[in-house]
Amino acid sequence: MIKDKPDSFWKERLGGLQFEVCIKSGTEKPFSGKYHDQKKKGIYSCSCCGQKLFLSNTKFDSGTGWPSFYEATGKIDCHEDNKLFTKRTEVRCSNCGAHLGHLFDDGPRPTGKRYCINSVSLNFSSG
Repeated sequence: MIKDKPDSFWKERLGGLQFEVCIKSGTEKPFSGKYHDQKKKGIYSCSCCGQKLFLSNTKFDSGTGWPSFYEATGKIDCHEDNKLFTKRTEVRCSNCGAHLGHLFDDGPRPTGKRYCINSVSLNFSSG
C-alpha cells in the first residue's frame, strides 16, 4: 500500500508527475495525458500496482481532457475530498491506495457516473 512505504521508495520507482499525482494526490493538466483521447480496446490498470481498474468499453469522451469512464471494475475506493473548497469524491486504487482522480455524478447512462482519471495513474493493455 502507498502509505506502507516511504515517499523515497515511490520517488525511485515513479516519474515526477506520476509521483505527484499517485502519491501526493495531484492532477495532470487537462488534455496532456496519453489516454485522454485513446479509443483502443483493452484494460486500464493502476500504474503503481497493476490492478485492473477500468474496461475500455466503459470509456467515453467527457470533453474534460482526462480519461473518463462511466463504470469501474469495482476495484477502487472512494473518499470524500474537500481540498478545493468544494465537496468531491476522490478515487483511489483499492489494492495499493494510489490516487487516480475523482468521481462525479454527471456521466452517461447506464450509471450516470463519470470517473475522471489521470492518465499517469493508468497503464493500458489491449486484449
